[in-house]
Amino acid sequence: MTAPATEPPAASPPVPPNLLEELEPVVEENLNRHLGLAQEWHPHDYVPWSEGRDFAFLGGEDWDPEQSRLSEVAKAAMVLNLLTEDNLPSYHREIATRFGRDGAWGTWVGRWTAEENRHGVAIRDYLVVTRGVDPVDLERQRMTFMTAGYDSGDKTPLEAVAYVSFQELATRVSHRNTGRVTDDPIADRLLARIAKDENLHMVFYRNIVKAALDVAPDATMRAIADEVIGFEMPGSTMPGFRRGSLMIAKAGIYDLRLHHDEVIAPVLKFWGVFEREGLGPEGERAREELAAFMQGLDDQATTFVARREEQRAKLAARA
Repeated sequence: MTAPATEPPAASPPVPPNLLEELEPVVEENLNRHLGLAQEWHPHDYVPWSEGRDFAFLGGEDWDPEQSRLSEVAKAAMVLNLLTEDNLPSYHREIATRFGRDGAWGTWVGRWTAEENRHGVAIRDYLVVTRGVDPVDLERQRMTFMTAGYDSGDKTPLEAVAYVSFQELATRVSHRNTGRVTDDPIADRLLARIAKDENLHMVFYRNIVKAALDVAPDATMRAIADEVIGFEMPGSTMPGFRRGSLMIAKAGIYDLRLHHDEVIAPVLKFWGVFEREGLGPEGERAREELAAFMQGLDDQATTFVARREEQRAKLAARA
């Protein structure tokens, strides 16, 4: 997704040098809120261990495609979601470097990492035990993707917290909709549980950005606009991502319409981006760019959905 043509970007508004310190009380408040809402859960409870059996290395039988009860779309979605979760060490480095390891920020970084780690563990155990995908291919993809790691570039802490506000919600939508296409109540329940974590994480980051808009409105608006316009999921560099994401979009698991309607637009509305007063010239320019991009994204989403429905109608007619 790219932004409509705009004038060359102006210099970014200055960010207060002590912004993280100014936001520390808000971080602590939302950390306590999160700890009060988060429910304890255990990955092993969501895996049907009775279905497991040895592979050939231990005298059993190696994986065969016929053993999987997942559709090709469900396989692609679950593998993409799992490999994205696998790069947690890189994500931890990203936020620990930008937010620090001290005080409420540091406590949040540790708690977030611990909660996120459950996701990859649970999804992998489910896929291996149920023989949903080829475990050898899955491990090779993990090695390749994790070796490359994830690097968001030179994002500032403000840009990073704006980005994850959207990314966490996008991940929630992807997990939840993937569960629904698996046609397996166990997988659906597991991914719904993971989606709850992602939603709470989104709420934390979203609240921090809202506070940042009060502290540094122009710089925060610029960060929001830049992250929306240049948004990419952290798994976009993995092998086969483009093919998998296209399958997922065609299946309605995660597409431009969902990205606009269920991820970007609700968060912008929560922040009151288009109603906020008191912006300077740089903040206003960022907001104008954001509005133009959102209109273009909405148009792209409408076109994509129309074409998808046409293709589905043609396939139905042939059938």
